[in-house]
Amino acid sequence: MSTTDGWRRSRHVPEARAQGPRTPIDPARIGRSSVRRRARGMTHGEAVQALADAELEAHLDRRYEGGADHSDRRAAELAEWRRIGRLLAVIGGPYDPDDDAVVQEELAEDRRREEAEQQRRQEQQQVALRADELAGLARSGRLDGTVASQPGDEASRELLADRGDYRAGAVDDWLARALADHRGHYADPGARRAAAALLPAPVRASAALFAALARTGAPAADGDLEFVGRLAQADPSATAALAAWLDTAAAVKGGAA
Repeated sequence: MSTTDGWRRSRHVPEARAQGPRTPIDPARIGRSSVRRRARGMTHGEAVQALADAELEAHLDRRYEGGADHSDRRAAELAEWRRIGRLLAVIGGPYDPDDDAVVQEELAEDRRREEAEQQRRQEQQQVALRADELAGLARSGRLDGTVASQPGDEASRELLADRGDYRAGAVDDWLARALADHRGHYADPGARRAAAALLPAPVRASAALFAALARTGAPAADGDLEFVGRLAQADPSATAALAAWLDTAAAVKGGAA
């Protein structure tokens, strides 16, 4: 095996990177969790003594330079001992994290955050799968009026553009035609309004010109309007202005008739 082959085989995406970014370590959170585990079953008096011991340990730690590395965790531990002490002064004890409203609300918030993150990951996966599907259709020349637009296609189009995929141009043209013809997802007026904020100006301008040209009644075969996308990329404002002029001219002509 050559050195070059060995170098190529040794290159790989680290497992942690492939799985996505790790959750940042929160020393304060670790400190609170540690206190709650130790406090389970304690009475008020035992919690007060534990706080005194923790304060003494913190004082001793401040005498050493290395103790500063744990300042956030230490402060959180002291604050949690004080909070548990105040709670036990009211309820007496023993302390049980399962009955601690503060702890349970934190756990509920953790579950909500994890559910939201899971949904976000699922949506990202769906966007990526749809982007691959649209790119594949464009590559095979089958991305045409028979393919209905779907919710989230704007995000898939943006992903292709971010990747630098040359097929993003074909997807732009397809989206503009779908928007102009009110096909698929864009049959909904709300979806068309949302597209104004989600699609870039050239795509919106292309859609406006496609729609205006269609209203002239002039027949156009596939490929006859290829110039629309190039005009919109070169000057979206002028393209939109041309679309508006065509609509005005058609209205004047219709009124005169």
